[in-house]
Parts: sequence; structure tokens; C-alpha cells
Amino acid sequence: MTTPSSLARRELSLRALILGFLITLVFTAANVYFGLKAGLTFSTSIPAAVISMAVLRWFRGATVQENNIVQTVASSAGTLSSIIFVLPGLVMVGWWNGFPYLYSFAICALGGTLGVMYSIPLRRALVTQSDLPYPEGVACAEVLKVGDRGADGAAASRAGLAGITIGGLVSAAFAFLISTQLFASDVVQYFRFGARRAATGYDFSLSFALFAVGHLVGLWVGIAMLAGALIAWAGAVPYLTALAPAAGDAATVAQSVWSHQVRFIGAGVIGAASIWTLLKLIAPIGRGLRSAMAAARLRKAGRADSLALTERDLPIGAVAIITLVCTLLIGWLLATFGAASGLGGAGAVLVIGGMAYVTLMSFFVASVCGYMAGLIGASNSPLSGVGILVVIGAALLLTVLVKPLLPASAAPALVAFALFVTAVVFAAATISNDNLQDLKTGQLVEATPWRQQAALLVGVAAGALVIPPVLDLLNHAYGFAGAPGADAVRALAAPQAALISALARGVIQGNLDWGLIGLGVVIGAALILLDELLRRATRASLPPLAVGLGIYLPTATTLTIVVGAVVGWWYERRADRSADPAGRKQLGVLLASGMIVGESLVGVALAAVVVFSGKAAPFAVVGDGFATAGVWLGALVFVAAIIVLYRWLERQGAGAVQR
Repeated sequence: MTTPSSLARRELSLRALILGFLITLVFTAANVYFGLKAGLTFSTSIPAAVISMAVLRWFRGATVQENNIVQTVASSAGTLSSIIFVLPGLVMVGWWNGFPYLYSFAICALGGTLGVMYSIPLRRALVTQSDLPYPEGVACAEVLKVGDRGADGAAASRAGLAGITIGGLVSAAFAFLISTQLFASDVVQYFRFGARRAATGYDFSLSFALFAVGHLVGLWVGIAMLAGALIAWAGAVPYLTALAPAAGDAATVAQSVWSHQVRFIGAGVIGAASIWTLLKLIAPIGRGLRSAMAAARLRKAGRADSLALTERDLPIGAVAIITLVCTLLIGWLLATFGAASGLGGAGAVLVIGGMAYVTLMSFFVASVCGYMAGLIGASNSPLSGVGILVVIGAALLLTVLVKPLLPASAAPALVAFALFVTAVVFAAATISNDNLQDLKTGQLVEATPWRQQAALLVGVAAGALVIPPVLDLLNHAYGFAGAPGADAVRALAAPQAALISALARGVIQGNLDWGLIGLGVVIGAALILLDELLRRATRASLPPLAVGLGIYLPTATTLTIVVGAVVGWWYERRADRSADPAGRKQLGVLLASGMIVGESLVGVALAAVVVFSGKAAPFAVVGDGFATAGVWLGALVFVAAIIVLYRWLERQGAGAVQR
């Protein structure tokens, strides 16, 4: 293989771009489904890197930098799928019946391109001049380096690919058996207690994908999410249901209180944590911008060759031009959407104000998400919290500046416009969230930044092509909870989109309970203080964003993640006592990634079968009478499969991916 320092090395090759695009098709579809189901997405960098190494090893002249391009394309497209945290809101509020391809593609492509452009000056501030750990970026770089070590690298690549494959097959098989109704999908119980008949409950999802997310996020994030769940379901829900007793079964009452009241407390927690992050970012962002301008002056002076390969970004002039073009196209997009929504009477205000808001807020969210990706990883970044801040800001501005110019009947159209603007900003947030992680990987394997940034743009285009049809398929197969005509039993929860659309409606229609959000902000401030004290005095932490997620995500999501976090912590403690701690830990990461991909792909495939067959449960082999037995059978097999999988990990030993 060529050495990383070789100027003639293969890097931005056609085969790398094609392979990255093909991997994108799989991982993006998986991320879209999983995000709509659970409210979380996963980082695709490491599994994409392992697949790339396994495939390109069969070609001559493959380099670690070329494998890095593959994972860059695949991961940027995969992370763009986080647009599902906003875009389904337009269906939930009844404005869209599906996902118009042109609008959906343009939102993803233009917002994503802005995210790439903004991440270029941020690279210097948050990657090269920062001590942020970038856990996923560093891990991916280690995987790529291992794959470049001859025979040892080949063995490690095979072990890693085996981990992804086994995890994927087990989770896919279990998800299929759930579709037959032989296994229940969750263990759930709601109940009332006390003299005032307070209601609460729990829902433990039998999901290998959620369990795997817990393994990936780690113990302290898991504990923080458990704390959030306890605040919601052991504190707020029982208190509020006892305060105003309501008729009905425990499940209906508890879910109604959580959905319409408690999760807004979580929104306030997440918002407070996001603002705190921004305040800590101001100085490093300024340093990064000054550094980018200095590099531009070197190019103009004819001294570009004095820059190391690892410091050559896309020229700042090209960044400015691309940003301007994207902004103008976004203006056209906003004008078109506004006119089609009957808001033409305020068209100029909407377009000019919308362009300014998108430009400024995109840089804001790029900074916040990039910083958090560096701190705790792209999978754990505060995308939800950022979306909350953005949609509240957009809705407030529309209420103050535009609503007085229009008749009262225009309120639903303004809600849709707020969601549309938020979706564009959110696309930029998702890409910056992942891009800086990828650029950290590139720095560690001596990649050329401008080539990687070009690959990021290819990844954005690939994701923008894939996401709309997958969203449309899932909408027709399952629908989204709360959308007009959706089947509440089968509908995908899409919790972030539900929350963000509810916030937009609440602000514009004037019925949002600011008291609950304010309470969340107060709790968030206290959590920030507690987390800072813990980090300074101990090795422990309690990430406020994770607590906020625990409050407003359903327990069907959080409890399984908590269990996965504890099991993952146990496994890593045992790995620390082995001869190859890093290798064993990395193999655990790959097994977990496989679990997520396997279950998610089965979900997408089942959606296609549901759409084309017209049957809600096309593979069901038993009826509702088997439900109790299905809970016991599913739970026993779920636990047994986890034990078997982790014993397999323990046996790998020297075959694990090595550092």
C-alpha cells in the first residue's frame, strides 16, 4: 500500500465515491426508519469504514485515505437522515399528505450544502485548534489505520465485518419474528395508585437497535437518560395526573399528560443546554475564522504550497460563492412554498426574513452541533434541542412580524412555513454535526481536507436523493403518530417531529404553555451546574441534554437504551482487563452498529411489503390471543440472544479489531 505521506496517494477516487454511494443507500434507509421509530439516529462512520476496507482490499492501490473518503460519503448521507426530526411535522400538522420530491430534495441538498460550507472554518476552530475528544472520529481513524496494516489489518477487517454481520442478522431475525406476532414488541404496563388515583407506567421495547444505542452512548449518558425518565414518569406524570384526575384507563391518561405537558419540560431542559453550549463556543469559533482567513491570504500570495496537505481546505472564496448561491436558491424555495401556501401577501417579508434567519441560524446550529459532536460524539449531539430552539425562534418572528399582516385563517400556513424554514436549518445542523467528526478522522489519517469536503458534498447529494422516497414509503406503510388519519397502533412515533410541530402550532396559535418550558429551563440550569461540578470533582457526568431527552422520549426508547448502556459498560470493564482492550471495545462497537442496521433494514423492508400488500400485518401467524405468551417468549429470547452475543464477543480475543 502507499504510505499516508505520499503525494501520489489515491484518495478522492471514482470507486471510493461509488462505494460510498452504495453504502449510503443502505445506511440512510436504516437511519430514517430507526429515527422515526425511536427518535434517535446512529453514526454510520465506523461500519462504513469496515465495509470499505473489506471491499477495497480486493482492488490494487487502496489507501487508508481512500477508505476514509468512502466512510465520509456514507456517514454524511446517513446523518442527513436526521432531517426526519423536522420534516414529518408537515404531515403531522396536516399540511402535506406525503413528501413532495422537489421540496424534500431541495431542503436536504441546500441545507446540507450550507452545513458543509459552515463546517470548513469551524474545522480549524473545533478540530485542529481544539482539545475536544471526538470519540467517534478517533475510533473511526483507529479502525482505518488497522485496516492499513497488511495481514493483521486483513484479519481485523474480517473480525469487524463479522461483528457487523452477526449483530445485523440477529437483530433482523428478531425484528422479523416480531412481525409474525410470535414475539411481542415490548413489555408494557400502566397503572394507578394512591388516593388521588395518580397514573404512570413503563414500556420496555424489545429492540436490539435501541439496546445497541445504549452500548454506543455509554454509561453516563444512559444514567442521564434514566434520570430524565424518572423525572418524567416517577415525578411529573404521577403528580400532574393526581393534581387533575381524569377518567379513562391509566395508559391513556398517563400518555396524554406526558405528551401534552411533561415533554415540554424536556424541551426547556434541552434548550437551556444548547444555549450553554453556544456560550462556550464563541471564542473558538472566532479563532477558527481568523485562521481560515490567514490561509486564504497565503493562497493569494502564491504560497499555498507552504500549507501542509492536512491543512488545505476548499478556498474561502469558493466557500463564500457556494454559500451565496445556496442562500439565493433557498430564497427561491421559500418564495415558492410561501406562494403555494397562500402567504403571497407577505411574500417579501417572508423571503427576506427567511433567508436572513436561515443564514444566521444555520451557522449557529452548525457551531453548536459541531462542538457537541466533538465533545460526546455525533450520535449524542443535541440535534433535537437545536431544532426546538430554531422552530421557536422562527415561530416567534412569524407571529410578531408576519401574522398581523395576514387574516386569522393564515395561521396553519404560517405553522407550515415555520416548519419548512426549520427543516432547512436543521439539514445544515445534521451535516455539521457529522462533518467535523469526519474531518477529525481525516486529520488523524493525514487526509486532505478539501478532498474530504468535496466527498461530503457528494454524500449530501446522495442522501438528498434517497431520503424523500424512503420517507414517503414509511408514511404510506405506517403513518406518523398524531397525523390526520394515522392508525395510532401502527404509526411511527417520530417524537422529535411531533414535539417540534407542536411547538410551532403552540407559538403561532398562542396556546403554548410557556410555564412548562420555563420550568424545564430552570431544571436545565440546575443540571448544567450539577454536571459542571461532577466533571470537576469526579470522573462522573450527567449530560443535561441526555436528561432532557429522557424526559421527552417515550420510555419504550429510554429504558432499553439504559439497559444497553449498563451492559456495554460491563463489557468494556471486562475488556479493560484483557490483553487487547481497544480491540475488544471496537468489536463491541461494530456488533452494536450491526444490530442497529439489521433491525432498521427489516423495518424498511416490512414497510414496502405493507404498502404493496395492503395488509397491516402481512406476516402474522398468530392472533391477539397469543399476546401474553408473545411477551414472555419475546423477552426470554431477547435476553438469551444478548447473552449469546456478548459471550461471542468475549471469545474473540486476538481476533478482535486492534488499535
